Amino acid sequence: MIRLTDVTKTFAGPRPRTVLDRLSLDVPRGQLAAILGESGAGKSTLLNVIAGLETADTGTVVVGNVDLAGLDDDARTAFRRAHVGFVFQAFHVLPYLSVGDNVALPLRLAGRRDRAAAERVDTMLAAVGLADRAASMPRELSGGELQRIAIARALVHRPQVVLADEPTGNLDPDSAHAVITLLRNCLHAEGATGILVTHSHAAAARADRVLTLTRDGLVETTLP
Repeated sequence: MIRLTDVTKTFAGPRPRTVLDRLSLDVPRGQLAAILGESGAGKSTLLNVIAGLETADTGTVVVGNVDLAGLDDDARTAFRRAHVGFVFQAFHVLPYLSVGDNVALPLRLAGRRDRAAAERVDTMLAAVGLADRAASMPRELSGGELQRIAIARALVHRPQVVLADEPTGNLDPDSAHAVITLLRNCLHAEGATGILVTHSHAAAARADRVLTLTRDGLVETTLP
């Protein structure tokens, strides 16, 4: 589902900095891969390259059957809306929309406001254990519940890929454990592929596979 081959990304400046150096990665459909690494190792840049928010200097990035190098800016934006879901540390739940409207956002951006779209929102709210909170406002929810809403929103439009950037950074350990387990289970149920970048070994241990991003590339990692 995700294949990077010899990807290099360098940021220009007085002191050019190569963040990704001939990096390769294969993540099959339905797998949640966790990527560990120190700050500045390039984890967020890796997510941005996979999402088409940054373009690789060299190498190829293929998501599904799409080679991102062949897309212009508008096509990459359309690709993200249709095929990529995002989960962030800061939740990015809109405070002035209800829980149900927040989850529905990707569908509405795609022009879908029909009964099937409403039923899909209900299905995802039920999947994350918040079926009775559709009319609630975000201020009424805990941090763990907000991240559950973010997971429902990331998956509501049936993306091929979900990218999670430090999604447990603002959560207590119990909520973090529950959220990553929920993310993994939802990905499996939906047949989507996920990449989780995190500093947390506890969060990474809930994934199907763990890698560490080093100067020498991605290294398969076994956690206790």
